[in-house]
Amino acid sequence: MSQTTPDSTKKYNIWIWILSIAIPIAVAVLFTVRIPGVDRLGFLPPIYATTNGITAILLVLAVIQIKKGNRKTHEILMKTCIGLSALFLVMYVIYHMTSDSTSYGGEGILRYVYFFILITHILLSITIIPFVLITYVRAISGQFSKHKKIARITFPLWLYVAVTGVIVYIMISPYY
Repeated sequence: MSQTTPDSTKKYNIWIWILSIAIPIAVAVLFTVRIPGVDRLGFLPPIYATTNGITAILLVLAVIQIKKGNRKTHEILMKTCIGLSALFLVMYVIYHMTSDSTSYGGEGILRYVYFFILITHILLSITIIPFVLITYVRAISGQFSKHKKIARITFPLWLYVAVTGVIVYIMISPYY
């Protein structure tokens, strides 16, 4: 891993800002688009929920590996988590470009629990984007003390998003 110069760090920061703003906007816009002539891709939700579950497991394994001093394994696991999160996002958007949103049919306290989990999941899934990108850039640029500081915030947020993605799927799946 190479050290960054102030210019390259600035370039990374610009991309972090661009992606952190563009991704949520693109997702919101794409939710309004329907792919013509494509039937509902109902097989995708269990796949992208599984992707979230695998991401959660790999995040925990990555932390265990770095605590054991296995930097290379940690790096591979974290890059895999980023890839899985990107894959999740693509599948999620494609599903919603072919399907109307599913309404939650639960009642009583479970309804409030579901919407609390859903809303916090959505808000944190947007919030986590710059955290993941900054954490990643600090690692690849060799800024390990800064990486470690932000990773302590990024990890629990990202883990929450991954786990609650699975919970939301389990709770809504009877209503698909």
